[in-house]
Amino acid sequence: METETDVLGEQIAKELERFPVPGISWAVIGSGGIVGTGAAGLVDAGAVDAVSSETLFQACSISKPVTVFAMLRLVDRGLLDLDEDVNRRLTSWRVPPTGNWQPVVTLRQLASHSAGLTVHGFPGYPYGEPLPTTIQVLDGLQPANTFGVRVDTVPGAQFRYSGGGTLVMQQLLEDVTGTPFRELMRELVLEPLGMAASDYAQPLPEDLHGRAASAHDEQGQVVPGRWHSYPELAAAGLWTTPSDLCRFALAVRAAYGGADGALLSPELAREMLTPQIRSSDRLGGLDHLGLGWFLGAEATRFGHSGGNEGFKCHLLADRDSGHGAAVMTNGANGMWVVQRAFAALASAYGWSGYDEPLDDWDLPTDAALDGLVGSYRLRDGFGFTVDRLGGGIEVTFDHQAPMTFMPIDGTVFASSMVSARLRLREDGLAFEQNGTQTLCSRIG
Repeated sequence: METETDVLGEQIAKELERFPVPGISWAVIGSGGIVGTGAAGLVDAGAVDAVSSETLFQACSISKPVTVFAMLRLVDRGLLDLDEDVNRRLTSWRVPPTGNWQPVVTLRQLASHSAGLTVHGFPGYPYGEPLPTTIQVLDGLQPANTFGVRVDTVPGAQFRYSGGGTLVMQQLLEDVTGTPFRELMRELVLEPLGMAASDYAQPLPEDLHGRAASAHDEQGQVVPGRWHSYPELAAAGLWTTPSDLCRFALAVRAAYGGADGALLSPELAREMLTPQIRSSDRLGGLDHLGLGWFLGAEATRFGHSGGNEGFKCHLLADRDSGHGAAVMTNGANGMWVVQRAFAALASAYGWSGYDEPLDDWDLPTDAALDGLVGSYRLRDGFGFTVDRLGGGIEVTFDHQAPMTFMPIDGTVFASSMVSARLRLREDGLAFEQNGTQTLCSRIG
């Protein structure tokens, strides 16, 4: 006899083929604990192993609130101050001056993405390639594949998502404690919360390869090397399971409520879940930043999404009702599946007030991508070429190395390397940067 759980699993599994995403795993919280788990699809599209509740996924940017929780534990101990200039405690690297101006950046700003720092996210490194040190990433030195982390907007003035800022926090935690970040996270968060499947391990040790899901591109093909490595541990380096992410959310909620034995004081847990600054919207009606978490300004939900090469995931919980879930996928198109999985879980478990619209499946067709291939003039004496690259395009500007631009909807392409976009208009291809849109002339 088919149960409600079976029906729910079948409903979620149907979305995998549609998008295509090889596998998915989820865990659900309620009544103070984990009340359900499920999985569907394959660990690797080229193999037969099924995803299980124990399969490891990259948590991607959900690594960040876990890092912030560790930082707040050190604040609780009096080792750090949320509102002190981080340069007073950094010893192996410092937030650099801009000309003759030395910006002041605080942990509160780093945790709420309001520090004005550069480097939105990190593309990772194909498995087996040399990995940079944290200092090399912060300075943008080889073999780092991103620019250096710098302040280029007024700190504290507005939301500006920065994985680079979280990496500054990582270096500060190591400088203050003298402990490697991976070991520190085990001590402060993972082991005390029983997150036994979780580890900030980059690259992933070979003895765990058999438990890990492979990353997949937009066509559902395995990423070369199975996944990318992320030495930017605090920002993107956590391997985990949905159940462990739910254990973390439950711990935050317990600290917020002042539960006995909570790892964080209720005062700091409430700071964590208090809106600090308005942000862009996220799944679950989250439109503000607390400390580490995206929050609903008027609702009581907190959460964070994540996206590494070939992995997409989301964690969402309600601090009052206790309802929530973690959903993790191993496909570049995973957020469409994640959205629909959350809608199905909210309906099945009776979450009150969860009514999130679903994004349309609106990505460029193969014909549209093929039609972009060619040479373009941006202005006299300067242009670029476009080639196909999987579900996106490879753009080579004059005198520059190629950069990958991926579609974020049916007409807009963005890069993780630069703050620029290409927009497909009815009259041609437009280049957008620094608030200016320029229609490009096709020359070949």
